[in-house]
Amino acid sequence: MSDFMLWLHANYIQPQIDAVEKDEYEFHFHLVEKALSPANCVNLKHALEFTAIQAFLLGFRTSEGLTPRTPRRHVVPVKRNGQNAD
Repeated sequence: MSDFMLWLHANYIQPQIDAVEKDEYEFHFHLVEKALSPANCVNLKHALEFTAIQAFLLGFRTSEGLTPRTPRRHVVPVKRNGQNAD
């Protein structure tokens, strides 16, 4: 993993993940963290870091991460003088 990707994870990807509402998943995260030893919590954080970076790269490669989170509006061409704007 490059230094840039680790920096990107720490400064962009992880803050985005932290900002997302976890709702019913919060309980599961808490259970896992309580069940693991401190050493295994570190291992879990590294595994989650790797997974988040790979998911970001996949989204970047497929341009999925570049679309807005809100649904796209359907743009209807404006008619001029009774004709389509095409």
